[in-house]
Amino acid sequence: MKVFQPSTVGRLRRGLTLIELTVVIIVLLTLLTMSFVGTNSIKDWQRARTASTVLRDVETAQVEFLADNPLVDVANLTEDNVAQYLLGSPDELPTAIDLDGNELTVNFNVSPPVLLSGGAVYDPSGSPSDSLWDVGTQ
Repeated sequence: MKVFQPSTVGRLRRGLTLIELTVVIIVLLTLLTMSFVGTNSIKDWQRARTASTVLRDVETAQVEFLADNPLVDVANLTEDNVAQYLLGSPDELPTAIDLDGNELTVNFNVSPPVLLSGGAVYDPSGSPSDSLWDVGTQ
């Protein structure tokens, strides 16, 4: 009588080895990290885009006021002068948020308007014409 002995060559492997599990976990952690980095970049870009929109709105209001009042100098504008020409006529000028979450104010007494952080012009993009954190050159 012949005894049957299973061969190890044709056996199916069941489960994963420790190396395979480690590789899968590393890949998943890498993808997760990349998604967080991408999310932060998108949030920064959205803040920059919002700031640019605020500046464009203020610039448009500034230009419209000066068109209606050509004898007024840009340096002599008041917040009320500009705010009355903003869409919806708000009581005060809109503000923006910087990359650290701090509120930025708009200096409307220069043309084009700029964002201020603690009295200094705020533009982390480093370019005055990229239309992020500024209104760009006309």
